[in-house]
Amino acid sequence: MQLPRPVGREAASRKYDILSALMAFALSQDKHVQRQVLRMMALITTRYNWQRDELTMGQGEIAKLWSVDERTVKREMAKLRAKGWLVLKRQGARGRVSVYGMDMNRMMEDTRPVWPLIGEDFITRIDGKAGGAGQGASNVLPLRAVPQPAEDGSVWAAAQARLHEADAATYGAWFHQLVEADLEAGRLTLTAPTRFHARYVEQHLGERLLVALRGVDPSIIEVCCTA
Repeated sequence: MQLPRPVGREAASRKYDILSALMAFALSQDKHVQRQVLRMMALITTRYNWQRDELTMGQGEIAKLWSVDERTVKREMAKLRAKGWLVLKRQGARGRVSVYGMDMNRMMEDTRPVWPLIGEDFITRIDGKAGGAGQGASNVLPLRAVPQPAEDGSVWAAAQARLHEADAATYGAWFHQLVEADLEAGRLTLTAPTRFHARYVEQHLGERLLVALRGVDPSIIEVCCTA
């Protein structure tokens, strides 16, 4: 997707949308990722030039902001570059600090799974901004729509259809990638792409998942997710 740069009349709302996505993503992760995202948000809110897409800040200044030493700053900045969130625009030299840009589109793509947790209005708003970013330009992509799941006669496929009909956004973010692994003695096992994905579905969406499955087959008494 391509978001318009957050400048102009709608700049404030676009900035809040990006920060909201980062915040919701952080809250869904473990403490290590939470800290990393919080550090990124600190850079965005304190020193990032939105109009020029530039972060000009020395390692010593960042260390003070993060309450860490400069070795930690060097390590964390490298991790953020590896994620694609930070982009080195000009290497520091002769007493001049490095200049970074921020790939907001990459951040939004990485936080996509948690958008349904923010709300349907958020998804609709982001979809509209992405769709109108280029005023009809061919390189602008809207949110990826997940099609209606195909019926194959299995319990899981029928449950997927129910989940999609009830909430297509949540289905696309969390249920679409689950694959049936085993069904035995009323216990359905689903495989998720990552351990975090499996854990999140079990902890936050397990009841909804079980209701949909029991609506298809009342003999199912338990569902679990693995990675």
